[in-house]
Amino acid sequence: MSGLETIPVTELKGIGSAVAEKLAKLNIHSLQDLVFHLPMRYQDRTKVVPIGRLRLGDEVVIEGDVIGCEVAMGKRRSLLCRVKDHSGTLTLRFFHFTAGQKKQFESGKTIRAFGEIKRGSFGYEIFHPEYSLADEFTPSTEQAQLTPTYPLTEGLTQLKMRSFCEQALERVTPYNVIEWLPEAIRHKFQLPPLVDAIHYLHKPPAEADVALLASGKHPAQFRLSFEELLAHQLSLVNKKQQAKLDRAPIISEAGAVLGKLLESLPFQPTNAQQRVFQEVMQDVSSGHPMLRLVQGDVGSGKTLVAAMSAATFIQKGLQVAIMAPTEILAEQHFNNFKQWFEPLDIEVAWLVGKLKGNARISQLERIANGTALIVVGTHALFQESVQFKNLSLAIIDEQHRFGVHQRMALREKGVDGLLQPHQLIMTATPIPRTLAMSAYADLDCSVIDELPPGRTPVTTIVVSDKRRNEVIERVRAACNEGKQAYWVCTLVEESEALQCQAAEETAVMLSDSLAGIKIGLIHGRLKAPEKAAIMQEFKQGDSQLLVATTVIEVGVDVPNASLMVIENPERLGLAQLHQLRGRVGRGQAASHCVLLYKTPLSQHGKVRLGIIRETSDGFKIAEKDLEIRGPGELLGSRQTGLMEFKVADLQRDKAMLEQVQSAALLMYQSHHEHIEPLLSRWLPIQQDYLNV
Repeated sequence: MSGLETIPVTELKGIGSAVAEKLAKLNIHSLQDLVFHLPMRYQDRTKVVPIGRLRLGDEVVIEGDVIGCEVAMGKRRSLLCRVKDHSGTLTLRFFHFTAGQKKQFESGKTIRAFGEIKRGSFGYEIFHPEYSLADEFTPSTEQAQLTPTYPLTEGLTQLKMRSFCEQALERVTPYNVIEWLPEAIRHKFQLPPLVDAIHYLHKPPAEADVALLASGKHPAQFRLSFEELLAHQLSLVNKKQQAKLDRAPIISEAGAVLGKLLESLPFQPTNAQQRVFQEVMQDVSSGHPMLRLVQGDVGSGKTLVAAMSAATFIQKGLQVAIMAPTEILAEQHFNNFKQWFEPLDIEVAWLVGKLKGNARISQLERIANGTALIVVGTHALFQESVQFKNLSLAIIDEQHRFGVHQRMALREKGVDGLLQPHQLIMTATPIPRTLAMSAYADLDCSVIDELPPGRTPVTTIVVSDKRRNEVIERVRAACNEGKQAYWVCTLVEESEALQCQAAEETAVMLSDSLAGIKIGLIHGRLKAPEKAAIMQEFKQGDSQLLVATTVIEVGVDVPNASLMVIENPERLGLAQLHQLRGRVGRGQAASHCVLLYKTPLSQHGKVRLGIIRETSDGFKIAEKDLEIRGPGELLGSRQTGLMEFKVADLQRDKAMLEQVQSAALLMYQSHHEHIEPLLSRWLPIQQDYLNV
């Protein structure tokens, strides 16, 4: 018997090509898709509630006799139907109605209606209830199960969707919705049978625990969330296993270049940096491509770990590419690597979009013939025109800013097309363990959990914009003491033009208020050379205050800057605020971050700014950010399309992730043949996506 995944929705009553197109917007193409399109909540229509016991906001079924019906003229014409039972009266109000409807509501007729109780001009009312009259139901019979509310798209109603799901459910058997979870896994994790869970979630019985269902923690929901998370886990592990089949250059010892690099440094690497470097060495000695994610909070010294790793490849005459998402950050890396490696007679090349003409040709030649062993750049490194002699290590900074496809493009540039480059991915956005275990399961993770000596903690204060003048005076005092400061402008609009305008206006306002203090201005609309010149001026201390949009979020390093003011911080995510704050506290001076919020601040805003004020632990902040914003925003482009869950919720279900991981291992070891069908059930689109 073929599975429901092979039967198109058009086989059902009421679904022609037009409705099928609407369902396709919800990724529903087959009967199996309909069966896995689960309700997002439930209405309890199983009990008729006496009118006298109604409470504001309840969603209820009432039953009574019509005692009057009239058209009321007000701001909007409406049809009012008064209903009475033994305990009280209630008004049903319709803004859209027909003459036929008015006729239906004859006095004395019994009516049953469902809807939300609201306050109206005549006491409690229900606006636009779903209703039926006595000839359509047997008075006092009640529904045997809760009523599902499904996710919809334009042109589909709940009634239609309920009818389609009902029809699909009638066809469900254990033979056409196949149980791909082996008995051993179901038994170990006490999972109910799949078909039972599906039936229960579409049609929970009248006595079902509505609160448990609403929290997403019912055993039937656990069963489906578990299977969906397992499919995601398997798809990423699959990716990792495939990558491990590839060959990569073998680096079995650190070599003399690393020794010279470390000797030239005015400090010793921290224990955490040494530990992560050893993990890298273990990976690159295996002969398979390293796929390692190095997380380190702002200023923990990830770049040095990258340079130490690069030194071991350079020792063997192999090329290393360092790729950053913005030209400012790429330039920062270029300067660091030049400073570290050029004294050791190692050439560093530079490739960004703005490089044109002969300068570009000359860099491309040095990359192609291998005289440049280190190449720093932006996504320009992906371009087809860029040929490496023997690229063996790709260091990717702030990986979540790059798509998977771009990472793959860099892979293709390995040695002779046969050996894959190793990949070392760095991020200063701490990834909550929840996400690391699920979204990043195709990468091995390392954490640099120790700050280099000499870094000063940043004190964060939250101030209303009514005290703006005091904040400006604070900036003046800091600049007069020879310190430097940032003033960051944020706007709720995504429009870059408006952000730049806000920064320009703020710079003018601060110039008027802070006579004698040299102010630099940097925003997204400036050309790269202008940005670089302004940053350089600030870095050298020629300007004391830098007014900027959030372009300075990543990678700007000015040790003398010890004060940052962030305007409208309530408009930014926690991770972004933490990143911005990380631009100060890089030197010896006590550093401060002032969050200048607009009044009144919402409750939500208070909570978020409170978190930033209380902790500088990037992981705690990232965990809270995940709770508040969900995984989609935190992951950025890397996982586009990958983290769209039908049933599971990463935050709610994080407690089951370890069980899911151990189930994935079991599937790999003993039930390999079940993996493919599971992936095509839950990730049909992603399967294409993962096979890039």
